[in-house]
Amino acid sequence: MPPPRTRGTALRHRLAELRGPDVPAKALDARALAALAANPGCRRRAILDGAGVNKAALASALGSPSAFGQSQFAFMRGNAFEARVKADGGADLLRLAHEKLDPHAEPPARARVPELSAIGPEGRAARTALALREAVEAGGWTLLDHPMLALDVAGSPAFLEPDAVVVHPDGGWTVVEIKSFPMLDGSADPAKVGAAARQAAVYVLALEEVAARMDPAPAVRHQVLLVCPKDFSNLPTASAVDVRKQRAVTRRQLARLTRVEDIADALPEGTCFSPELPAEQLTAAVESVPATYAPECLSACELAFHCRERSRARGAVTSLGRSVRAELGDLTTVVDVLAAARGAAGDPDDPAVAALRRAARLRAEALGRRHPESPGEERTPTQQHPETPHQRAEPPEAARCR
Repeated sequence: MPPPRTRGTALRHRLAELRGPDVPAKALDARALAALAANPGCRRRAILDGAGVNKAALASALGSPSAFGQSQFAFMRGNAFEARVKADGGADLLRLAHEKLDPHAEPPARARVPELSAIGPEGRAARTALALREAVEAGGWTLLDHPMLALDVAGSPAFLEPDAVVVHPDGGWTVVEIKSFPMLDGSADPAKVGAAARQAAVYVLALEEVAARMDPAPAVRHQVLLVCPKDFSNLPTASAVDVRKQRAVTRRQLARLTRVEDIADALPEGTCFSPELPAEQLTAAVESVPATYAPECLSACELAFHCRERSRARGAVTSLGRSVRAELGDLTTVVDVLAAARGAAGDPDDPAVAALRRAARLRAEALGRRHPESPGEERTPTQQHPETPHQRAEPPEAARCR
């Protein structure tokens, strides 16, 4: 008799059914896991990423092809800058790590750069773990160039490749993120820094799993080294970025991903996200999973255009941004917001409703109109501000447009 199916194998079988027959799983990388942490309430992305669905192919099959991705020029520029940073055995990178993170340690004059090549991602991950153990035992500075780390995601290993990992003389480990966006006068674009921090937090979690298998466990530093071009040059500069908050959010989101089976069990029988299905059937399958769209999804998810179209069709206020959604409380659609502002709906004691009605009254006063809740006749702008001889008479069509 075949061996009994465990919970892990049952989940993998269920996720394979969601992908479709003979459709290979798309491996999760750190960028995708960081995007999950940026939008933890989106069940649609959780189930699609957990099942390994190719969202770019899915978006094209839905008729909303994605423009998400890095341009070829930016890709080449990033590779050239990374090569510049790691030249001469990573001398500049180690100098920045010593300066920004560990100035009291000995200078990295004789750093080790071990060879990490192996067969397959499993072999590279094992070779990386061995190199980390050897670096801790040897002491001194060690630079691991593109190590391979494994992180358990929804019961399956996700193989991640950070730009570099630095081992300090005290045995601590630091993740290095190399980005091609500039750092002007010591600061960079907050949105890009936040995205880099979320991505680095994924690597920190993977390093912690490697450290947990060692005795004693080395310290994985929660300050990562962000290396960027200085001003408008190609010279590298760096800043220490604390990723404790991003790490905590990512850990919670990964814990939710491990319960992706609960989302799958709530789907209709026979749900499948294979791009080979007819458009109507595929659309129904995607819409059976609730999504939480926000404008930030346009830079992080391949399905953003499809979800934006559906969100606008429903009049959801989330399409205006998370900050707007948070301010409106129980008002979830634009229709509800307008009705509350006019006084046709909503609880007057609700702070959001009260603020909307006050804003509507102020707008009506500014335009010289009567708010539905205000007594009196509507006054036109001409009645409120009589026209002076120096003002040109306004044609009736313009007044109606205004």
